[in-house]
Amino acid sequence: MFYYLEGKVAHVEPYLAVIDCGGVGYACATTNYTLSQLKKGAPAKLYTYLNVREDAMELFGFIDQNELRSFKLLISVSGVGPRAALAILSAITPQQLALAVVTDDAKALTAAPGIGKKIAQRVILELKDKLAGEDAMGASSGKGGAAIAAAVPHSKRSEAQAALAVLGYGSAEIAAALKGIDMDALSLEDVIRQALKKMMK
Repeated sequence: MFYYLEGKVAHVEPYLAVIDCGGVGYACATTNYTLSQLKKGAPAKLYTYLNVREDAMELFGFIDQNELRSFKLLISVSGVGPRAALAILSAITPQQLALAVVTDDAKALTAAPGIGKKIAQRVILELKDKLAGEDAMGASSGKGGAAIAAAVPHSKRSEAQAALAVLGYGSAEIAAALKGIDMDALSLEDVIRQALKKMMK
């Protein structure tokens, strides 16, 4: 329904930002990271997700499409609702989420309030299963997001490819984004961060 909201920041509080668009204030539940990028009275653009329940409609807003993409991935996991997804993305960045999935780091996810070990392990398992499904489809079409990582020996590049695939990017996008990045000089997290910046341009 809404792809993004663009206006002035009217109000901020923990997990909430109000964006004034033409005199109408839209209350968006959001992450700590997004809030850190907003300033009251300043212009802002939030990419949105509308969650419709029987008793309410909730609008969620994110400072960039990587956060929105990660949010959608998280709420696709059984037992992870929008509030839990916000808690995770307030504790770790999208690239850290991708790393946690690729490296089986449940502890990184349990840093989020209310996220226990069982939920963290489920997030990792189900997101890996999604990648496996994409690999199976991509093997015949050539468009599998993570298939490229599965066939490559364990390396920083292959881990970066798998982590970016967790976030939903295709093999062609990933290859183009990683081109020219110095794998030896940077940490895995920095490699992923630089690749994401290139894909956001």
